[in-house]
Parts: sequence; structure tokens; C-alpha cells
Amino acid sequence: MTDEKKKDDGPTFEEELQKLEGTVKELETGKLGLDESLERFEEGVKLTRSLRARLSDAKGRVEELLETGEKKELDVE
Repeated sequence: MTDEKKKDDGPTFEEELQKLEGTVKELETGKLGLDESLERFEEGVKLTRSLRARLSDAKGRVEELLETGEKKELDVE
């Protein structure tokens, strides 16, 4: 699969990471109010969990490939 996403797919790993980085920068400015800061923080936590799950899945697939020596198509989201 290429790095391009399909129409039906959600955001790519790279897009989610970029969004998380933007969220962190917004929070670091200190210009947001309490409620807006909390919303951004919650969004950041959700993105972090999603990114960690994707990395864990990718790691598992790589480990499986290395163990079995089989060539399998990696379905990267």
C-alpha cells in the first residue's frame, strides 16, 4: 500500500502525528482559556492513544515477519 490514503480511510499516521504536534504547540502558547485548553488536552490524549495503538500494531507485524520469515502484505493505515 502506498502512503496515499483511500477515500474511506481515516487520517494517516502522519496526519494524526501532525495534528498532535499542532495541539501541543497550541497548548504551549498559554493563550487558550481553561475550557479550550482542556478540550485540546483531551484531543491530544485521544491522538496519543491512537498513535500508540498504530505503532504497537506495526511493531507486532514486523516482529511476526522477522520470526516467520514469510513475506506478508503490510496493511498500513
